[in-house]
Amino acid sequence: MNAKLMNRLIRAIAQNDGDSLKQIASTLIEEEKKKGHLRLAKQLEDALSSSFSNNKLDTPQPNNTINNTIVEGLTVLPVSRRYNQALATLIPREKLKHHMILSNDLEKRFDQIEKEYSAKERLKKFNLRPRSKILLYGPPGCGKTLGAERLAWNLGLPLMKVKFDAIISSYFGESAANLRAIFESSRDKPCVLLLDECDFIGKSRVIGQDVGEVPRIVNMLLMLLDEYSAPGLLIATTNLETALDKALFRRFDEVIEITRPSEKEISSLFKLTLSSFNVASSINWEMIIEKVRGFSSANIVAIGENAAKKSVLDGSNIITQDYIERAIGEVRNY
Repeated sequence: MNAKLMNRLIRAIAQNDGDSLKQIASTLIEEEKKKGHLRLAKQLEDALSSSFSNNKLDTPQPNNTINNTIVEGLTVLPVSRRYNQALATLIPREKLKHHMILSNDLEKRFDQIEKEYSAKERLKKFNLRPRSKILLYGPPGCGKTLGAERLAWNLGLPLMKVKFDAIISSYFGESAANLRAIFESSRDKPCVLLLDECDFIGKSRVIGQDVGEVPRIVNMLLMLLDEYSAPGLLIATTNLETALDKALFRRFDEVIEITRPSEKEISSLFKLTLSSFNVASSINWEMIIEKVRGFSSANIVAIGENAAKKSVLDGSNIITQDYIERAIGEVRNY
């Protein structure tokens, strides 16, 4: 048994993961057949068949750890070597947020990524690769993470979000090893691998003259981006594009700036957020939009939701301008 298969087996046993155990057992049987050990392979097949009929491997095992998360074929999450701590979380497609209000230019760029991914087999015939490594940057609250969720939703993929706090280790070389484990896990099944706020590890190697793990993990990230060939997408986001190592930008197929919403987009955000409520026709939307000019998309949505909450709590059946203006005064623009 090779080291990779042994590692999968130990993890499956530790996590009571019946599905993974079945897959590993089937792989072992096929290996024995290839070696010509047909009698042994038959004995293993009979034993496996007996386990299926008795439901020994199908019985759900109670386990509250995040390592047991199973989402659309992604059965094992990568874990840190030292503390066995999950390095990522999985978000199934049905829990993804995906309604976005974008400018025409940004909508076209997102649409192009989705079209290329959907046609990747057709592109392959012409020796062409779809965009698969995307960097989204811009101010907080403008929809970078939402953009990753939208892509995952539209492409029918689960989203695997990296937990940077679990990656970083004070022990020599462990942070880089943890990062590699995450990239390797994304090769098993198609998914959107999200490096949210990647400036946490991708800051410039020259800022502050860092020594130790930070330069080492940046170098590992550069190498992993060069080698990335997983069947899904890799999406990184950052609020601080000026702090990122410039070499990182060159590793991405597409770099997209997510800007603050325009007046037209602000209007659309309010309409979408308040679409299920009664809204007074007397609201002066031009005045409202002027007051929130420069706010982030997240702020606009929060204002609409807070205005709706005030209306509900007051027992009112209609959202007036007063509710919206009060909500504006309570939201801190960032």
